[in-house]
Amino acid sequence: MIEGVLALGLAGLLGLMVGSFLNVVIHRLPLMLQARWNAETTATSIETPSFNLAVPRSHCPQCQHALRWHENIPLLSFIALRGRCAHCRAQISWRYPAIELITAGLFIGLMAKHGWGFEALAWAGFSAALVALAAIDADTRLLPDAITQPLVWAGLLASSVGLSGIGLNESLWGAAGGYLFLWSVFWLFKAITGKEGMGQGDFKLLAGLGAWLGWPALLTLVLMASLTGILGGLILKWRGRLHENGELAFGPYLVLAGLWVMAFGTLPWFLI
Repeated sequence: MIEGVLALGLAGLLGLMVGSFLNVVIHRLPLMLQARWNAETTATSIETPSFNLAVPRSHCPQCQHALRWHENIPLLSFIALRGRCAHCRAQISWRYPAIELITAGLFIGLMAKHGWGFEALAWAGFSAALVALAAIDADTRLLPDAITQPLVWAGLLASSVGLSGIGLNESLWGAAGGYLFLWSVFWLFKAITGKEGMGQGDFKLLAGLGAWLGWPALLTLVLMASLTGILGGLILKWRGRLHENGELAFGPYLVLAGLWVMAFGTLPWFLI
């Protein structure tokens, strides 16, 4: 009993630390991609300070105060500082501890389901990637290739060595079917309306989900993501927070569906 509680506690602690790193990825990766794009499209060469996932140190976005070690402890620092910067007292976004808690909860659930081992670690990596993608897409309408493409390959590799619990054929067809399904929807919608209904990152995300969860999960993934997306869009519109052109990030809803299927399996046939 004590060993089980200790194991879950360690899984939660690992989740908090990974969640803290995900906050860095969520904030910095889109900026890094934008800087790279600017450098590739600008004729003049402008020297800029190093900016990546490691440099510079974490700091307050308001006053640029570099966080000391005791101000950067996952969750505990947020509580101790009462959600405010120790230097300028600016409010810290609630999303930082939320990402940490969500990741910790996922890791605890995976530990309880799979126990300590490579299978649990594989699914933990899958979950962490999905959390990062959902937050980045919600902020920027981007699903970076730097995460979606490794997600696909990792799913195929995990299935090939027996870590995902599905066969390689199911994984391969899940990846191909996921990409082709949304690719077909994209071009059909564009042919009918002349507009692009979604970003190509959504194709790659569904391919990644298919690689990890198998082709039988695709119908549940698309159905659940579509229904929750409609509900989310209605709520955002009611609250006056929907984008002026009606654009809605679909990635978070695909992620929600993917995490559901990971935890509970596909929907019963009579709900599909």
